[in-house]
Amino acid sequence: MKELKRITLDPNVMGGKACIRGLRVTVAMVLGLLAAGRSREEILKAYPYLEPGDLDEALSYAAWRVEEREVPLAVA
Repeated sequence: MKELKRITLDPNVMGGKACIRGLRVTVAMVLGLLAAGRSREEILKAYPYLEPGDLDEALSYAAWRVEEREVPLAVA
């Protein structure tokens, strides 16, 4: 997977949730808007500080996260 340069994780911004470029816009919010049927154009118009690449990376990040598997650690 390519490096995601637009997704940031900072405990001081939105409680450490994955955000777009350190803004107070979470990946989950972007995904929620897309899932609700909002078009990319509508989202970019409503949030003019977002860029088309931000939406692309939000989708890439989400795809990577759902592929991730959690494996329980053995208790010693």
